[in-house]
Amino acid sequence: MRIALAADHAGFEVKQRLLELLRADGHAVQDLGTGGPESVDYPDFACAVARRVAAGDVDRGVLVCGTGIGMSIAANKVPGVRAAKCNDTFEASLCRAHNDANVLCLGARVVDEGVMAEMVRIFLGQPFEGGRHARRVSKLEPAEGGCQPR
Repeated sequence: MRIALAADHAGFEVKQRLLELLRADGHAVQDLGTGGPESVDYPDFACAVARRVAAGDVDRGVLVCGTGIGMSIAANKVPGVRAAKCNDTFEASLCRAHNDANVLCLGARVVDEGVMAEMVRIFLGQPFEGGRHARRVSKLEPAEGGCQPR
C-alpha cells in the first residue's frame, strides 16, 4: 500500500518508528516530514499528506502530533479527506469499516506507542464495509461545499 506519513515536532520520534514499521511491513511510504524535533507548524504537514491522499497519489495517510487533534482539523480541510483522530484499536478499526477514513491521526502524547503501531496496522488492513455506511459517507461529500438538506 502507498502511505503518506508526517508529523510535527511532538510526533517526530513516533513518526520515525512508524516509518520503519511500515517499510518493514512492505508499504511504500512517503515521509513528508518533519525532519527533526525542532518546533514546526502542524498544518503544513497535515495539508501535505491530505493533498496527496485527495489526489490519489497515495492510498492512505498517517499523521502524528501531540494529541492528533490539530492534524485532524487541518487534514479535514482538504476536500476528499476523511481524517480520523483515534485513541485506540477499536476506533482505528471502525473509522475504516464505517467511515471509510483515509487519514489516521494519532497523538504521541496521549496514546502508547505500541498501541499506535497496532492502530496503524489495523487502519491499513481494515476494509470499508460499504452498504448503509456507503450511503452515509456519500452524504459527507456535499458537506465539503456546504451541507445539503435531507
